Amino acid sequence: MPPSRATDCWYLTGPTASGKTEVGVALAERIGAEIVSMDSMALYRGMDLGTAKPLARQREAVPHHLVDVLEPHQEYSLARYLEAALRCIEEIRGRGREVLFVGGTPLYLKGLLRGIFEGPPADWQLRRQLEEEARSHAPGHLHGRLAGVDPAAAQRLHPNDTRRLIRALEVFLKTGRPISSLQQQFETGLKAGACRVFVLDWPREELARRIDRRVEAMFSAGLVDEVRQLLARPEPLSRTAAQALGYREVLDCLAGRVGLEQTIELVKLHTRQFAKRQRTWFRSLSECRFVPAHPSLGGTEISEMVSRLATPRS
Repeated sequence: MPPSRATDCWYLTGPTASGKTEVGVALAERIGAEIVSMDSMALYRGMDLGTAKPLARQREAVPHHLVDVLEPHQEYSLARYLEAALRCIEEIRGRGREVLFVGGTPLYLKGLLRGIFEGPPADWQLRRQLEEEARSHAPGHLHGRLAGVDPAAAQRLHPNDTRRLIRALEVFLKTGRPISSLQQQFETGLKAGACRVFVLDWPREELARRIDRRVEAMFSAGLVDEVRQLLARPEPLSRTAAQALGYREVLDCLAGRVGLEQTIELVKLHTRQFAKRQRTWFRSLSECRFVPAHPSLGGTEISEMVSRLATPRS
């Protein structure tokens, strides 16, 4: 799937808890845009608190797309997301509006900008075998196995990124070719000045504080009850939904494996680790321009930031 007409859209991204939603709404109002979510978990209905979806007032202010379009038992792929996103682009432009992608899923961002190598279809039996292999061996086993057949992919992937390690091994086992060689055509991006991809860039310590505050607010607002309601549905959660950050930890808590206080601390830790991986992804994409954010981010600061973002590119 080659790079598409999505390259000339607007993009606002950044690590989790960086304020993308609020700034995105203000930017959309400024440039006359509709927002397309670029968040892989915001697709799911009923998964609201843990995904920090746009509030009702924000959705009323600016139309949002690709939010609440799946049931939690449904699986979704990058290819399906890109197809849906391209349809949104056509529809929005047909109304004479700008398109603004807002969200923090780096793989979606890269796919929109550069296209994807779709690869062989998922082999769920093979994936289950590899998942069991990962559980029954020491940490880092799958990463070491991948390094033996595809060192380039292993170097790019974190040893704990089990899902993508499994996919890389799956591609090799199904095709006999390393996924890194098949993906090479998508590794060269545009220069930052040739597109409008903006990353909210917080000081590391302040971002960690924002993450901790957000996690505490999620639990205070009823995240545990939200997960209970998901478990009460007749269909089991999809693999993707069950592994969502915040949800998988609460699932362990409800199963009695971890106490609530420890669960909250684990969600904070895992979210900080995820934010670090997001920042690494964004810095690897030549298209990204980093916009400094500040601890006092509020009405005036958002207005000033929007003014900077909306300035015609040079």
